[in-house]
Amino acid sequence: MTFLVSIDRDEDGIWVVNCPAIPGCVSQGATKDQAIANVRDAIRACLEVRAERGMPLTVETQQVEVIA
Repeated sequence: MTFLVSIDRDEDGIWVVNCPAIPGCVSQGATKDQAIANVRDAIRACLEVRAERGMPLTVETQQVEVIA
């Protein structure tokens, strides 16, 4: 499966990665590569827990255009 993730740095310089399609699925790392590797593990774990609980694996996400 392929997921879109958001990548940002916090005020301490830690890379934070969020998977919007899976509520609460967030990870971090000292480097961007580490954070992305960590979020892969987090996504696997979140999908497993959601499946065990009979929850939908993901929620719908969509891109929207905003004209500024």
